[in-house]
Order: sequence, then structure tokens, then C-alpha cells
Amino acid sequence: MSYLRETATENGLDDHIRYHHKVLSASWSSDRARWTVHVERADTGERTALTCSWLFCAGGYYRYDQGFTPHFEGRERFRGTIAHPQHWPEDLDYAGKRVVVIGSGATAVTLLPAMAGTAAHVTMLQRTPSYVMPVSKRDVVANVLKKYLGQERGYALTRRKNIAQQRFVWAFCRRYPKAARRLIRWVNTRQLPAGYPVDEHFNPPYDPWDQRLCAVPDGDLFKAIRAGKASVVTDRIATFTESGVRLASGRELEADVVVTATGLNVQAFGGVRITVDGEEVRLPDTVAYKGMMLSGVPNLAFSIGYTNSSWTLKVGLLCEHFCRLLAHMDASGHDVCRPEPADPAMPTRPFLDFDAGYIRRAVDRLPRQGDRMPWLTSMDYHADVKLLRADSVVDPELHFTRSGAARATTDSPPATTAF
Repeated sequence: MSYLRETATENGLDDHIRYHHKVLSASWSSDRARWTVHVERADTGERTALTCSWLFCAGGYYRYDQGFTPHFEGRERFRGTIAHPQHWPEDLDYAGKRVVVIGSGATAVTLLPAMAGTAAHVTMLQRTPSYVMPVSKRDVVANVLKKYLGQERGYALTRRKNIAQQRFVWAFCRRYPKAARRLIRWVNTRQLPAGYPVDEHFNPPYDPWDQRLCAVPDGDLFKAIRAGKASVVTDRIATFTESGVRLASGRELEADVVVTATGLNVQAFGGVRITVDGEEVRLPDTVAYKGMMLSGVPNLAFSIGYTNSSWTLKVGLLCEHFCRLLAHMDASGHDVCRPEPADPAMPTRPFLDFDAGYIRRAVDRLPRQGDRMPWLTSMDYHADVKLLRADSVVDPELHFTRSGAARATTDSPPATTAF
């Protein structure tokens, strides 16, 4: 938060941020070449409208007001506290209590060691294991480079090192999944107590990077298990009871607090209703152009990061390309651009070609991607550097026009609204 506040202040962004504003809908008018954005004040309920020539959606793809919780039989019988991490009660007291964390993803493996130091015991109850790898909190190479080369050059080399390292790990796992599985298991075995059932709790049925890997800083998850403060149980929930959770195996986990770290729901564009000239845009009917615009929708950009690397690594490239696109439109006198596939019958596939449960649940509500550039959603950093940083913003399938409104007001600069 300190970093975000400092960055906003240094760049004069403070006065351009409207807090407590929820975007409800956005409508495009071709006659005016403008977006009208309908907004509700979250604190007062007052509704208002903003207009702009461009919309930029930086809201990711999660639904932040509602976490995903599957149906649990007998949940209403449980006498303890049930909490979802997305709606964490400020007064939740788990000191000295028995905690069961349901889930096996990033949230669960973060909560387990974080709560283990205060709770009596924390059990991570998972239906299916995840791949978990320890990662050092300190980057020794980065510290050495900055010490001897200075902050600027040391940082630049560290960034290149991290990009190469992430790409290598992902490529190795995808090309040699059996070897990657053996390596991860070997690391897990060294981190866990002797004789620990590694294959039962840390050996998923899928290959590495079919879903995301979980990284635990300095192996804190494994440290909590070795200390006896935490444990992992792999089983299915049969029903909640008054005092805990009964499993399909017949075992019962007693608990005072149950945390449902069962993930989030996916919601593209923050659930905002988008219309173009009065017609609602159905996201599954659109195809993503360069992973940042939608076919048939003018002057709308969005940023979605990598699923196999740092999220902001791709967002930075997308924003560079977007700024170059705006500069090109200013220089050429155009105020509208709209991507359209040259071949309307182009084969398509899901926008996020990823096997995670939260993606599978929402795949029919998301845009699509094509089978060729610029309609592919790339997950390759070097390919994106060429496409988004080096290549021209001009493309035969991105159509630029100059509206009547622009001809009438030639001195008005483009206004962009981000949500």
C-alpha cells in the first residue's frame, strides 16, 4: 500500500481517482464516438454518468464481492465459526482454537502457516493435492547485483534473470512433466518429516502447470507441518457436524473455526453491462484482439496478465501498446478504432486456455481467442515483446475511422476512463 500511494502521488494520479464508485454499465454511441459510463456511489447510493472516448478495464477477472463456496451438507449444524477469506471477519479470534482450512490453492497454503503460530492446530483439508514449492524470501543474486552494479543496473539484470527463470521453469514442466513431477516430489520430501506420506498429500493427479504451482516463502508451510502446528488431510467432505467435519473415509475433524478457502468466482469486466449502439455485447460472441480488445467493440481496452508467470509482466506490455495506439490515433487524426476478424468463420477456443476449476466454471461467459495472431492470447513473454512493443499498432484487422464528432471538435483531446 505504501508503494501504491507513493507511486500515485509522485505521478499526480491522486486527484484523478474516484473512490467509492461502482461502475454499473457502459454504453457506446457511434454518433457521438463516446462512451457513457453509469456509476453508483457505494457510500451514498447516488448515481451519475461519466463520458469518455476510451474505456480501459483493469479489473482482472475475479468477482471480489463474492467468493466461491460449494455446497456443504450439514453446514447449518456446525456450532463454530465459518469464514470465507474474501469476507474475513475483523473480529475473528482463532487464538488457541482448532482451525480447519478447506482448500489446496494459494489462499489455503498461505493461511495455514499464517494461522499456525496462534491457533492450537491448523488442518488443511484438501480434496486434491496441489504442487507446492518453497521459494526464498530473499533474492541473493539480486542483492549481489545491486551491491556491485548499483540499483538501476542491478535491478535491470535482476528483472531479466527473473523473467528467464520463470520461463525456464514453465517450459521445463510442460516439456518434461514426469521429470518435473519427480523433482518437485524430491524437494517436498526434503522439506517434510521423515516418513511423511508425500504422495498422498503433495502429488496431484495432473501434470505440473496444468494448474498453477503454489510457492511458499522460505517453505513456511512445510515448517509448520514439521513443527506439529499444522497438518494436511486429503479426503472428501461427507457432512458438517456440530463439532467439525466428517469425511468420506468416516474420520471426523474437530474444529472451532472452519475457513472455506475454496476460491473465487470469475467475472469478466467486473460484471459491467456493455452495449454498443443499444445492442448488448455478449462476451462469448467476441474474440480477443492481441489479448487487449474485443472484436466489434470500439475504443475499449482491457488488461489480463499471464497465468504462467508474473501478472504485471504482461500488463506492462499491454499498457505500452495501448499508449502507442493512442499516440498513433492522435497523430493520424482518428478517434475510433475497432478490431474485426478478416475471417468471420475463424476457429476459436476459450480466452483462458487453463484447466483451473474457477476457469472451467466460467468459460462459457468469457470472450474467445482465435487460432492465429493477432487473435491469439499469448502466454509467451518474448512473443509479446515483439507483438506489443516492437511491432506496429497498425494492423489490417484493426480499423481506424474519424467520426463526425471529431471533425466538429478537432481540438478536443481523447479522454480515457479506467475501471
